[in-house]
Amino acid sequence: IAFYIDGLALVMMAVITGVGFLIHLYSIEFMWEDESICRYFAYMNLFVASMLLLILADDLVILFVGWEGVGLCSYLLIGFYYRVPANGAAAMKAFIVTRVGDVMMLLGLFVLFGEFGTLHIQTLLDLAPAHDHQGAIQLAALMLLGGAVGKSAQIPLQTWLADAMAGPTPVSA
Repeated sequence: IAFYIDGLALVMMAVITGVGFLIHLYSIEFMWEDESICRYFAYMNLFVASMLLLILADDLVILFVGWEGVGLCSYLLIGFYYRVPANGAAAMKAFIVTRVGDVMMLLGLFVLFGEFGTLHIQTLLDLAPAHDHQGAIQLAALMLLGGAVGKSAQIPLQTWLADAMAGPTPVSA
């Protein structure tokens, strides 16, 4: 397990922690009387931690763990008010649709590992330009792009996004 910090990672850390802080601050007042406030903040903190793991990972396996953590937290926060059947359905829809992107990303990781024998990001960046099988690299890039499309709710995998408003208001922030 290793982390990689550069200028972009520092900027993204500032964005994630800054926006996360503001959402937490807003959530204190909004969720104050909710009986599940502790569960809410546990999910939110796990969400922020998963995002930080995602951007700081120096290995694609660790990046994928953060990636899945973000997906899990999205599911948990969308379905936070799980006693309302529509909210549980919205969470399940988000979970299933984003799994399409997760499978694509995982396939991209398999292709990269098959071609290079490593998932260490810096090593891949060094090896990829001199690699003979550009088709495999292009396939892996398309799979990774497909994963990003699924996680960020781009067309055609955006159907769950409107239903995500089922979670507490600060979550949609």
